[in-house]
Amino acid sequence: MAARLRLSSTRLHRQLRREAGVALTPSQISALATIHNHGPLTLGALAEHEGVAPPSITKVLAILEEDELVARAPDPADRRVSFVTITPKGSGLVAESRRRKTAWLSGRIRELTPDQRQRLADALDVLDALTQKDLS
Repeated sequence: MAARLRLSSTRLHRQLRREAGVALTPSQISALATIHNHGPLTLGALAEHEGVAPPSITKVLAILEEDELVARAPDPADRRVSFVTITPKGSGLVAESRRRKTAWLSGRIRELTPDQRQRLADALDVLDALTQKDLS
């Protein structure tokens, strides 16, 4: 069961990435989404959220900054620290990516039988529980 779930979730993730229609790498879109959901963030906090080393996140941010998807601003209290925020262009890209993925997935769900849709709905709570630290 674990192997089948892993394979299915990997395939779904890959398909959704293709449907997103963005010209960013998975690391770049992940960082952008994290900033969108949790920002403004320091580089260290972003690296921690993404589970990567600060030098790696610096490279990702350089590309996002160059594309004007994020902006950095120094902390007024400590000029050595900077905060990263998402720009309106970056927010628009995240929103469009999510809209495209949801539209594709909605279309696929509509193709399921009513029984399959109900079974999928019933499984969502269990899938959510798998990603929580405490399974209770």
